[in-house]
Amino acid sequence: MQEVNIQDLSVEANDVLDKINSNFCFTNRKDGSTYYNLEGLLPVVSICDYYKEYTVPTPNTVGRGKCRLVIGDQGETYYTDDHYISFKRIIY
Repeated sequence: MQEVNIQDLSVEANDVLDKINSNFCFTNRKDGSTYYNLEGLLPVVSICDYYKEYTVPTPNTVGRGKCRLVIGDQGETYYTDDHYISFKRIIY
């Protein structure tokens, strides 16, 4: 799996990470919801609600766009800019 350094992420992605870390109350019902890893691209775990997904706002896009952050229960963090076709693990 590819990796991306946190400082190479967009301002929008870093803003969402800051909100997650500060326990921000997201208004989109999908933010903080379970990501089931149906594509099998993330490490497989036996806990069904292990991963949570968050929308990364995409400028000039109507709706949620294609960018997401997916966070595992152990803090591992992944970014996709193509709506789950591929992921990059975020390196802090």
